[in-house]
Amino acid sequence: MSGKTFGQAVVDVPSTSDGAGMWRLARDSRSLDLNSSYSYLLWCRDFAGTSAVIRVDDEVIGFVTGYLRPNQPDTLVIWQIAIAEAHRGRGFAATLLDNLVRRTGARHLEATVTSDNDASIAMFRALATRWGTGLTGNQLFSAEQFPDDHAPEFLFRIGPFLSGSAPSQTPRTRGEL
Repeated sequence: MSGKTFGQAVVDVPSTSDGAGMWRLARDSRSLDLNSSYSYLLWCRDFAGTSAVIRVDDEVIGFVTGYLRPNQPDTLVIWQIAIAEAHRGRGFAATLLDNLVRRTGARHLEATVTSDNDASIAMFRALATRWGTGLTGNQLFSAEQFPDDHAPEFLFRIGPFLSGSAPSQTPRTRGEL
């Protein structure tokens, strides 16, 4: 960490002006599957209600993208989550996830993770612990199902989320958040 003092963190609904910054964060993560820059713009336009960004000094330093499953609209699927390297370890990923669960009213959250992604596995286990709810996991897609060299993806299902078990909110949020 650089030791630099950062301003107030603000969680917000993404807009298309955040798309380029989200793409850069995904690219710089060196662990996420990088989507086209166009897809991040579309995500900010079409799935802003189920996604969030976190800004420090008006710079996007993290994001989470998600959507509600069409056949299970009470289930929030997390597509990607990224935090800028200089801001990791400060609880921003947890803040984004907690905010999104609250804002969407989701009863369950699903996310896929490869078995070597220890940070994401720990993050989703911690989410279940913070909310006092269950977590199940099993393989969703085998390596053979991917047309490229991709590790198997394991599905975590967390929930049910109950409003009475919600953790306290940090940091400050804008608008309806």
